[in-house]
Amino acid sequence: MNRDPLAGLVVIDLTRILSGPFCTMILADFGARVIKIESPEKGDDARMIGPFIKGQSAYFMSVNRGKQSVTLNLKAPEGRNLLKELMAGADILVENYRPGTMEKWGLDYEKVRALNPRLIYASVSGFGQGGPYAKLPAYDIVVQGLSGLMSITGPEGGAPTRVGTSIGDIVPALFTTIGIMMALFHRSLSGEGQRLDIAMLDGLVAILENAIARYQVNQEIPEPIGNRHPSITPFDSFVVRDGHIIVAVGNSKLFEDLCRVLEIPEVAKDIRFKENVDRHENEKQLKSLLEQALSGYTQAEALTRLGQAGIPCAPINTIDRVVEDPQVLARQMVVEMEHPIAGILKLAGIPIKMSGTPGSIKKPAPILGQDTEQVLKELLGKTQEDIEGLRRNHIIG
Repeated sequence: MNRDPLAGLVVIDLTRILSGPFCTMILADFGARVIKIESPEKGDDARMIGPFIKGQSAYFMSVNRGKQSVTLNLKAPEGRNLLKELMAGADILVENYRPGTMEKWGLDYEKVRALNPRLIYASVSGFGQGGPYAKLPAYDIVVQGLSGLMSITGPEGGAPTRVGTSIGDIVPALFTTIGIMMALFHRSLSGEGQRLDIAMLDGLVAILENAIARYQVNQEIPEPIGNRHPSITPFDSFVVRDGHIIVAVGNSKLFEDLCRVLEIPEVAKDIRFKENVDRHENEKQLKSLLEQALSGYTQAEALTRLGQAGIPCAPINTIDRVVEDPQVLARQMVVEMEHPIAGILKLAGIPIKMSGTPGSIKKPAPILGQDTEQVLKELLGKTQEDIEGLRRNHIIG
């Protein structure tokens, strides 16, 4: 029995770069057959983004594992007709073209729905299918800036700062995946597919949480405050003898324990630091006292003492340490896979752990067009002669 929860589902993947491919990667990890449609000339733009291993993009390979690559010339009517044939038998379509592109090709939702009313048709774009910004181009940094996320990120008093990973792409990818799961459940009850409209900007506004709450309550515009929490203290990075550590104290009992471990019980009794609201109002004074107490410890010594007392703490790992971290490895969050050209790759693992239907990384990212013949034969019944004709006419690569 196949234990992949999405086994049997066919996904047409019309996505490029990151937001859409990250979504369809999750679907592939859990058993869906993901057919990635690429242009015959160069494929997904991400194939040209470094770093490269033996000419293969590590960036592309990191988010396109487990998929099949089919090349189709969508500028040609014959290519679009083949795509329509694939859509007619698919369960899910994910596309991240600029709004209006699918309509221009005659592949908009209403037309595709007439072919396949059970299809779940997910569109991911910078600003969504409607609104004054709908037709504007967008990348991660554009929506990080526009959403306000950069205005609350960075050192206190410093310039607005981009979050260090492409969260503007990855958050909408996760929302798209959630939306597809809900649409599948609805379809299981009603038999009907539907359109999903996911915007990168919407995704980042949705996760602003505390910043919007603070503005609503006091009308003060949040600004960058470094590593500390905007409403919980002490909850920050702290200097020790040989670097920095993270200490996160979420309640007064933990604060008393922290002061006891650091041998500064008088600080816990200080009226300025009695409750969280007091500690937060006097954050700078408290941080100075805590760093003075921590200054005698190395990072390892401080983390050992705090950890043994049950106080949430951590080093600030560099990426080389993350990929060798025992907890990360125990959870299989860095895994190895062999690519036919690039060789052994290390990839991020699957973060969703399921007891009954666990996902798995099925195979590496495909070489451009490697599955074209197989898919056209299996799903559309094309003959070898048909395929050679399509190749001669530059419909496939």
